[in-house]
Amino acid sequence: MKRTLLALACALAGTVLSAQNPIIRDQYTADPTARVFDGKVWLYASHDIISPVEPERRWFCMADYHCFSSEDLVHWTDHGVILDQKDVPWGNPEGYSMWAPDCVERGGKYYFYFPNAPREGRGFAVGVAVADRPDGPFTPQEKSIQGVFGIDPCCLLASDGNAYLYWSGMGFSGAKLKENMTELDGTPVRLDTPLPAGGLKEGPFVFEREGKYYLTYPWVQDRTESLVYAMADSPLGPFEYKGKIMEKSLSECWTNHHSFVEYQGQWYLFYHHNDFSPDFDKNRSVRIDKVRFNPDGTIEQVTPTYRGVGVTPASDRIQMDRYSGIYHVAAGIDFLDPARPFDGWFVRLGRPGTWVRYDEIDFGETSPEAVTFRYRAPENAEVSAPLSDEESLGTFLLPASEDWTEATLPVTGTATGLRNLKLLVLRGSADIDWVSFGPASAPSENVFADSSTHLEKYLVPAAGPSAVPDEEGFLRRWLLLEPISKPNRSNTVFTDSYLREVFSTPYFPGQLGSVLPKVGSRVKVKVEYQPPVDLSGGRPKFPQEPVVYEKKVKKLQWHAFDSRRYNVKLFRFATNLTEDRYGVIFWVATVVNCEEDIPDVRLSVGSNSASMWWVNGQEALLLSGDRRMVADDAASEPLTLRKGRNVIWGAVINGPGMSDFCARFIDKAGNPVRGITLTTE
Repeated sequence: MKRTLLALACALAGTVLSAQNPIIRDQYTADPTARVFDGKVWLYASHDIISPVEPERRWFCMADYHCFSSEDLVHWTDHGVILDQKDVPWGNPEGYSMWAPDCVERGGKYYFYFPNAPREGRGFAVGVAVADRPDGPFTPQEKSIQGVFGIDPCCLLASDGNAYLYWSGMGFSGAKLKENMTELDGTPVRLDTPLPAGGLKEGPFVFEREGKYYLTYPWVQDRTESLVYAMADSPLGPFEYKGKIMEKSLSECWTNHHSFVEYQGQWYLFYHHNDFSPDFDKNRSVRIDKVRFNPDGTIEQVTPTYRGVGVTPASDRIQMDRYSGIYHVAAGIDFLDPARPFDGWFVRLGRPGTWVRYDEIDFGETSPEAVTFRYRAPENAEVSAPLSDEESLGTFLLPASEDWTEATLPVTGTATGLRNLKLLVLRGSADIDWVSFGPASAPSENVFADSSTHLEKYLVPAAGPSAVPDEEGFLRRWLLLEPISKPNRSNTVFTDSYLREVFSTPYFPGQLGSVLPKVGSRVKVKVEYQPPVDLSGGRPKFPQEPVVYEKKVKKLQWHAFDSRRYNVKLFRFATNLTEDRYGVIFWVATVVNCEEDIPDVRLSVGSNSASMWWVNGQEALLLSGDRRMVADDAASEPLTLRKGRNVIWGAVINGPGMSDFCARFIDKAGNPVRGITLTTE
């Protein structure tokens, strides 16, 4: 079956992320706009990073946009970068000002509105990029929208048949759009003059419900932003102020930014908070909570939650730290690793009587036979799992363990359908990361909710003396070195010069050599690590980049695998080893054997994040920047595969993504090269 670039981008590019707040848990996201397209919720968000040019400048910095989609608001797929600042003709390619965006569909086209610093002049402008699909590729217009000066665009497709654009900049403005969706139709109207005076107002999001128009926006009244709203009978007002949607953050995260969407009969508020970066509020993360309206159309005030929305399958890893309720002063949450916030949190149940509750778990039609705890406990702990006052899944003894460990235990009670789960400590104390329910023979071992960590689903030990490419020419036999730690929480800095320096560093003997390492052999590698954070002073600090990393020597092993899929799942390989899977370099190698010279072929590669490739010791290809894993994403210059052995080396560097790669050789016509065999010797 022939894979098209578009099909691969749709089916394979995304990382699947799990539920609860924050909903995107492998990168910073902010300024969320949620839309419903083709029965899915699509999320368009800005992407916070530490400035790669001024890391000491503690300010907002965004270079690109990702989009995400979900059918259940629980499992979110990252479709990768849909627009980068360097691709905007009118924008400053180093402005790092890709702030709050929006996207709407009209006439089969998707219009993505975004602010940016202009290439020339000062201030901000708003542009539009157009695509045939909600995940792009988006093509930005040559010029920004004339007459729009400001940030935070929002587009409303109103019931009167017109489209309206709203933005902030010296107040709020709105205007009707022409049919082409890229030009204003008339003079902008000021919308904020009837609103209460004082404080910074920004981020307008306008939506329509039951004949009423809602102008919602963040408003700084006391150092931090609360979310407020006004209502009108027409798209351009006049708007009457009604009150607060959400109070300001108690942790004093300066900004909040939001959107409203109705999905399957329920309204939701998307907003952001600095959950993963409590000491630096310019790195935010998107959350969701439900919204309810009063009979007169006014909005009930929304209280932020950890639990968020959506129904969690019992076979998923149920993150108890994203709780619905918690009891006792000895209970609380903390980061698993303060230096690696995206690893998430755990819940501490510090003494008998403490409990944590997680609502809306779907046990399905079959009651589970076993539960797996990931926990640690200073001494044996006894934990019960009541579903309600009358029912319980049983009482479980967790053996003492100073380190994080997993215990799979039989369930004595029954549970089907939608239930709420409480974990109550009866004896001792325990820190709990997650629980998961399943059959006794194979309890669930999900990494994220999308699939099993069982390595054999993706990679199996290389079998037989040689292998052949699959029907599409993809190379599926590879030597894989266990990941080398290269701490980097962002792919933004993966420029050509940075990558050449990283990939040219000698990590182990025989690197890029013509003789491949023996399967099972180990090499000494200097890996980077961050010294432990000092917690002696009480509340931990969460250091921001730039971070000084130290080095230590570690023995890493070579493995030989045949990939079950055309793309090699490096993330699953690392997860199976319980090794670092983020901020790492993977080195891979294989041998292509030819019966005769094969001239004028190209090495064609796709990789999640940046990678570099060599053929017979010569550099063939460099894929830089933050990328999707798409087949044939880049191809080398024409080269000759020699008769006999041809040694292929590759290095894939990964920041926050679920790394994988695919590689094959193609001829002049783009057809896969056949008649070759693959070995690891």
